[in-house]
Amino acid sequence: MAPAPTVTWVSEWFIKPSHPLPEEPIHLTPFELVYLNINYSQKGLLFAKPPPSKEINNFSMSAFLDDLRRSLSDTLTKFHPLAGRLATRKQSNPSPSYVIYLDPENSPGIKFVYATSSATVSDILGPNDVALFHPFFDLNHAINHDGHTLPLLSVQVTELVDGIFIGGSINHVVADGTSFWRFMDSWSQTYLILKSNNNNNTNNENNVSSFIRTPIKGCDPIINLPYTHHHQFIERIFPDPQAVVITERFFHLSSSSISKLKAKANAEAECQKISSLQAVSALLWRCITRARRLPQDAETVCKLATSNRHRLNPPLPGDYFGNPVNLVKGTATVADLISNGLGWAALQLNEAIRKHDDTAVKGWIDSWCKSPSIVKLSGIFEQSNTSVTIGSSPRFDMYACDFGLGKAVATRSGCANKADGKITLFPGRDGAGSMGVEICLLPQYMMDLECDQEFITTITQNSYEDRSI
Repeated sequence: MAPAPTVTWVSEWFIKPSHPLPEEPIHLTPFELVYLNINYSQKGLLFAKPPPSKEINNFSMSAFLDDLRRSLSDTLTKFHPLAGRLATRKQSNPSPSYVIYLDPENSPGIKFVYATSSATVSDILGPNDVALFHPFFDLNHAINHDGHTLPLLSVQVTELVDGIFIGGSINHVVADGTSFWRFMDSWSQTYLILKSNNNNNTNNENNVSSFIRTPIKGCDPIINLPYTHHHQFIERIFPDPQAVVITERFFHLSSSSISKLKAKANAEAECQKISSLQAVSALLWRCITRARRLPQDAETVCKLATSNRHRLNPPLPGDYFGNPVNLVKGTATVADLISNGLGWAALQLNEAIRKHDDTAVKGWIDSWCKSPSIVKLSGIFEQSNTSVTIGSSPRFDMYACDFGLGKAVATRSGCANKADGKITLFPGRDGAGSMGVEICLLPQYMMDLECDQEFITTITQNSYEDRSI
């Protein structure tokens, strides 16, 4: 396997909004506070470096970075809380209080890093890839609580020999995938407007909405946590050099294969309500469970990260900026999951998602507020060998963010929040409902997965890339 490329940091800046607007503290919701121990979310785009042409004459990395920083500053005018930090307000009188919130007034800015690498695009997309994207992200081991002192968003732009990678690491209590890609889309649009105006000020006039927060009905606006010091709930996990290295591979599913999978699931379940995402999730759940060779009576779980924006009544605005996400779980014994077929597995997920309605979400909020708790990564990782956890979404329009470089060659994630059984979904580069699927498994399980007949008949032939973390 090829060695990891050398990545050298060249410069870094802190970018502030071009027109900062004072704002009151933004209080976090139970959906967000529960994940203070989780790593920052890391997603990025790989571009081919543009060759000289009539349209792009003598591409200059220096000029490109200048324009990225300027457009980023303009974009932050609409998303200015991202330039702030988290803060904790503690008091003992007149009654004990421990409140964590987003403080826009404390606005050091977001971090912008320029780095270089000796790698080529083909190097890091080739079959011998070994964790090659991880050095292309900043804040690799930061947890969300670190947003008290670290930037809420760090962007690293890495120049390859023939490509450019733009990787964002964003605090996951501040933004989910929907919010992050809305920000990236706004930044890309602002960049293009700046360029079309011959580097005049853009005033950030694009069609993407800004940082919108509305109250969540049934949720206290200010949540008092039952702590006196962050050491009571903070947990950090660093890579164990003695641990078995997890293998990470990237697979492509064509729109045609997904359509066939969806039709098969609905036919087996004798219904027409199973979505493409549910059919793909059911396939991955079944195939990975089979590859693990678990006991027939063991319980296995498929967890799906699900946005609550449209599940609440009244619904949150579609452009609500935050992390209003819960994990929805489908549960089955290994025997039932494997013997009952794809349609049965997909129906379990469909039913779990259907039941996750306004009543269920508000019930979770009420229960959590009565007994607040902070999730620990160690607990999640301990359960990973019998579960799969599916995050991100093929519905995010990642490839729309082109920054004047043309359509991205690939989308990828960093090393954050990775464990055996973690699956990350991406839109396929070909569009039309295709998907990219990033799977993390222990090496022996990955070998069996790649020999699984149900799996290999669905993925696109010669479609995967290999790397390890």
